[in-house]
Amino acid sequence: MIDTISSRPEIFWFVLGLGMFLLELVMPGFIIFFFGLGAWITAMVCLIAHPGINLQIIIFAVTSVLLLVLLRRMIQKKFFNKKLHLSDAVEDEFTGKEALATTGFGRDKYGKVDFKGTTWKAESTSDIKEGQTVIITEKINFTLIVKPKNN
Repeated sequence: MIDTISSRPEIFWFVLGLGMFLLELVMPGFIIFFFGLGAWITAMVCLIAHPGINLQIIIFAVTSVLLLVLLRRMIQKKFFNKKLHLSDAVEDEFTGKEALATTGFGRDKYGKVDFKGTTWKAESTSDIKEGQTVIITEKINFTLIVKPKNN
């Protein structure tokens, strides 16, 4: 096996790079990807020239770290810019939807609203009457912020 690696190092570096790309899919963090690129660059250098094993390791280490430092942030901004937080996904399920006030409440008191078959704690800057339809404007933890629906 050692003879195969020393006689065809480009195959070794190519397979190592491919393995690192696959490992990135299993362990996302967008770091291992650059070491896979470094391995492929080393494979290309080995295909064109025939550097010794020490130089191959240096090429791999230098290109991997340089690519990581120079490109990671730029690629993350380009492709992974929008971070979806769980609270944002839940917010979209509530915001702008109608609910029914089950109690009367106003500026300084909490009330209850029924939304999708569940009773929620609610507050509003306007006076809300029992049985009134309201629009959900925001969700803070387990409290819905509502406003009266303009009929």
